[in-house]
Amino acid sequence: MPKLKNRLPKMCRDRNQAYSCHNGKRHYHGVWDTPEAERKYKRFIAALLENPTLLPLGNKTGDVLVSELVAGFLTYVESRLDKTEFSHFKRALGFIVEIYGTLAVNEFSPKKLKVCRSQMVKAGTLCRPQINKHIGRIIRIFAWGVEEEHVQPSIVAALREVKNLQRGEQDTFDNPPRQEVPDEVVKRTLPFMSLTVAAMVKLQRLTGMRPSEVYRMTVGNINQTLDAELWYYTPKSHKTERFIGEKPIPLGKPEQALIAPYLEGKTAERSVFSPHRAVQEKRERQRAERRTKISPSQEQRNRQRAKKPASIVGEFYDKNSYRKAVEYAIRKGNQTLPDGEKIPHWTPYQLRHAAGTATEKALGLDKAQALLGHKTANMTKRYAHGQLAIAEAMARSRVNPFESTEDDVAK
Repeated sequence: MPKLKNRLPKMCRDRNQAYSCHNGKRHYHGVWDTPEAERKYKRFIAALLENPTLLPLGNKTGDVLVSELVAGFLTYVESRLDKTEFSHFKRALGFIVEIYGTLAVNEFSPKKLKVCRSQMVKAGTLCRPQINKHIGRIIRIFAWGVEEEHVQPSIVAALREVKNLQRGEQDTFDNPPRQEVPDEVVKRTLPFMSLTVAAMVKLQRLTGMRPSEVYRMTVGNINQTLDAELWYYTPKSHKTERFIGEKPIPLGKPEQALIAPYLEGKTAERSVFSPHRAVQEKRERQRAERRTKISPSQEQRNRQRAKKPASIVGEFYDKNSYRKAVEYAIRKGNQTLPDGEKIPHWTPYQLRHAAGTATEKALGLDKAQALLGHKTANMTKRYAHGQLAIAEAMARSRVNPFESTEDDVAK
């Protein structure tokens, strides 16, 4: 086997210092054989993997290392996957690179895959379904290697024989299913939110949209001309796009009333719900509640912020900022509410479950499926939790057909 030139840099020792060589330059990691040096080395390798063009693949089957295959795959999928799924792949790949990064891809085997899986279990931070998904992602990398003629097809066929972890297996855990947030809890939280965040929460609860479909909403995505009574919001992209294609979401009068104030004076590419406006609303509320005179230094800061508003917040919310805005409102409310009236913790993801469950209870599972935009009813059952309530109502009114009544006896 020829000598490979594209290996990931190893950690070497110079007296008592740990270092790695890359592109003719030494990168020091700290004192040799210490946890800090090991952490810095792993961060160094991760930085290289984030720029996979530094590690081009070999040309002959069998000459490619696992780390090189990983780097090439990341380059391939970076522009094809959304940021969330890409980050999932990088996390899954971290386990395999750490253990088998210097192994030739055609020496990989099901037992080695199970070793990676055991490390995921030992980490204690991943639930069982997520570990199974990570193993599927690793297998997908090797399948891509077959397509590129870097991996022998028999390797992938063997890896696919590794069975998923089953519920209850040793040292694994399952997260509890996400439940809906009661409308009463949401109502108690709304007064402590900015008007912008409150509008986002109300819109999501009414329509059952995913959080990303709310905070990524732009003015140009909303069509107000197709129907006299309805507007149509078509997300630029969504989670189930590969299954159902475009997903136009009809917006009735209540939703239009929430959105309309945020459309005025904006171009098509601008966000509907912008953090800029939320910050402005927060400051206006603070000024209204202020009891002392504004100091000259505060006035100076306000003038500087007005000149460069973009340096404070972005144009769009993201999954973290939207969630943190809700959590901030809960904390703010609980600072003033008595012990018996504290607001329980909830997140925007639970609003979609609340919308699905309410629709299922009132109109049935098929209507909930239409609201949530699911391809199958089985998926809707994971979001709409009204089946038990329906079964309970049936149980309360159920009559035993095998018990005789007084009328039956008289006959």
